[in-house]
Amino acid sequence: MRTLHLLAGALLALPFACMAQACTSPGQRVDQQGFVRINGIEQWVTMQGDSCANPVILIAHGGPGNPQSLYANGPDAAWRKDFTVVHWDQRGAGMTYGRNKPSEDEKLTVEGLRDDGLAVARHVRERLGKRKLILMGGSWGSVLAVNMAKTDPDQFCAYLGTAQFVGHHQNTDGHAKLIELARAAGDSATVATIEALGPPPWKNPRSFGIERRAMRKYEAMTTDPMPKAWMAPGALYATPQALADYEGGEDYSFIQFVGMQDDGMASTIDLYKLGTDFKLPVYLVQGTEDLLTTQAVTQRYYDAIKAPVKKLVLVPRAGHDPNPPTADAQTKLLREDIRPRCL
Repeated sequence: MRTLHLLAGALLALPFACMAQACTSPGQRVDQQGFVRINGIEQWVTMQGDSCANPVILIAHGGPGNPQSLYANGPDAAWRKDFTVVHWDQRGAGMTYGRNKPSEDEKLTVEGLRDDGLAVARHVRERLGKRKLILMGGSWGSVLAVNMAKTDPDQFCAYLGTAQFVGHHQNTDGHAKLIELARAAGDSATVATIEALGPPPWKNPRSFGIERRAMRKYEAMTTDPMPKAWMAPGALYATPQALADYEGGEDYSFIQFVGMQDDGMASTIDLYKLGTDFKLPVYLVQGTEDLLTTQAVTQRYYDAIKAPVKKLVLVPRAGHDPNPPTADAQTKLLREDIRPRCL
């Protein structure tokens, strides 16, 4: 039994170069995972779908540091009938972090992760024989995806963003809204805690986590919960070392994002500076109860966008984190609006 377990682990670690071509006939299923040499390091990529003839979705995960390779059956599982779904563990996260432990002086940058993502897109297109991909991103992943779409739009047939993060100085209005909600609820402890932080940006990296936990508390009061099945770890993370690597990547990426003195990647983000003209269709999904990337900030950014097609879907009973109403809105857009454009 132990021999079989070790063999399975060895197969998981195979680079794609050692595997069969993912798409050789239209009716062929796609179910592959492995490391791909991307910009000097091996990065983890998974591809799953019922038919390689279907359009391909490349998902830029959030966090940063929260790849969906951890989960056995996330919200995208239902999409695999009509799409091939590609996940990529970004530099500094998940399996990629475990394979390439960064040195103390290594820094993550938006531009570096953008270039990694574009190289992953080229690899996926070549491997699956696709001219263009659907690009998706949520929260931090929405920043990364917009940077990818603006830099090399010819690789993508559409962009679908969820909980769109716009900028370091734009996405700050949730702080006052949180205090307002806590005061209305008579929650003096939360009011005192959040007022003591002061408004963002902060010099203390712990401040972001303190406020985000309070936001989740209040979002939970007006949103539908995330199903427990979505959060179940998959076989890939069955060992203590794999889980430790995942958590290590979370910690590393978070510090790289916020910085020790408000000097991390977050401080450089301002999507308006990239320009608001897009060469591809843009679809945004926004939870009405989102306190981190609020509806008002997303609406202003959406209004400024010029694109061949654009659409904003507001989702009641949805906050910042994924939940069934969010997934339903994404699914509807993917099947009815995006798939016909990307066949």
